Amino acid sequence: MSMVSEFKEFALKGNVMDLAVGVIIGGAFATITTSLVEDVIMPIIAFIAGGEIDFKNMFLILGDAPDGVAQTYDALKAAGVPINKKS
Repeated sequence: MSMVSEFKEFALKGNVMDLAVGVIIGGAFATITTSLVEDVIMPIIAFIAGGEIDFKNMFLILGDAPDGVAQTYDALKAAGVPINKKS
């Protein structure tokens, strides 16, 4: 069997539709999880820790930052510096 005929057989079995549905559900799940963590869980942890702690700017720089780049998450991420976000 050639590669084209194998792909045609794969596409006609419905696997492509299953894959598309899986990708859409995965994207929705990622958005829901991010919202849950940022809007529900982290404010509760900040309250338990004793007040308003800003977790958005807590990160660990894993590589060398170029000279002249501001030490903020957005600036370092835009410069391509590897960052481990702790939130």
